[in-house]
Amino acid sequence: MIEDFHRISPYSLSAGDKSALLLAELKDLVMSHYERCEMYRNILYALGYSPATIRRIEKLENIPFLPVRIFKELELKSIPESEVFKVMKSSGTTGQQQSKIFLNKETAILQQKVLLRILGDFVGSKRLPMLVIDTPQVIRDRRMFSARGATIMGLDFAAKKMVFALNEDMTLNVNVVKNFLEEYGGERFLLFGFTFMVWQSFFDEIEKRGVELDCSNGYLLTGGGWKKLQSQAVTSEKFKQRGSEVCGLHHFMDHYSMAEQSGCIYAECENGHLHASVYSDIIVRHTEDFSPCAIGEKGIVQVLSVLPESYPGNSLLTEDEGMVLGEDDCPCGRKGKYIKILGRIKNAEIRGCSDTYAAGR
Repeated sequence: MIEDFHRISPYSLSAGDKSALLLAELKDLVMSHYERCEMYRNILYALGYSPATIRRIEKLENIPFLPVRIFKELELKSIPESEVFKVMKSSGTTGQQQSKIFLNKETAILQQKVLLRILGDFVGSKRLPMLVIDTPQVIRDRRMFSARGATIMGLDFAAKKMVFALNEDMTLNVNVVKNFLEEYGGERFLLFGFTFMVWQSFFDEIEKRGVELDCSNGYLLTGGGWKKLQSQAVTSEKFKQRGSEVCGLHHFMDHYSMAEQSGCIYAECENGHLHASVYSDIIVRHTEDFSPCAIGEKGIVQVLSVLPESYPGNSLLTEDEGMVLGEDDCPCGRKGKYIKILGRIKNAEIRGCSDTYAAGR
């Protein structure tokens, strides 16, 4: 059924139509993983799910979910070892266990296609040159990716050309950036980086060196790293203001995502809201009994995605706290739920890409 999703604009379906499409696809995927992954089948059996009960599910909130941490403990995959095309690893500081996510070629391609469609809704479908605020060393091993490297390589398909702005020691390579802006800065281009790294290795370095860079035509895509920045009293508003002051940035797009559901990002619109596309949904649950929260109530974030076909990661209870702000009525005009992520739940591990980098320094 995934081809049905590709015929639809990522933010065009109203609540009822989207729920019906997602429910049908997610039930099919639960059944598929139930049949192909013995460990997943045993987990569902222990939770009281059988093929008959799965087929009777009538609401998205009743799709069974796994705790995201389970991928740190078990190697869950619904494909034979011979079909493993790529293994993605989640972020983690030294000593932490990392999730291992097994992708076949079809799932990896599907993730890339969806990421392009979502980004295209915000920056246009034309492939643009991209300045990456990171070092090229992060993408050296293409089979065993970290979440940081996998995110960057996932964006490679959206880039006309990808240039890395940082040296191996994470200092700014001013000549590389100046050459990039000289060649591409006169028209629209992309910048990508994890928030703490952009703040420290780009904004800080520009000010420290006193260089003049004009990024006014750039669209800065960011994700992760807010925990470290918030500890320094850096809000989203302050981050954007500084970017405007040091290099003329005006266009910002943060996103929420995780290695366990790559490709299905929740992207920030012009009004600062994170949006669920037709490929995904968010359910926020009360901490006491896991019942769904109402709009505006905070709780634990559950993420749903139709993309994981090679492993049972379609419905995951995260370790993040958030709230649904509304549905189908964002001023930006995009339909679907729009959300706010409030941070990690108490005692949860640091796992964001640039938070992990910051913790290791």
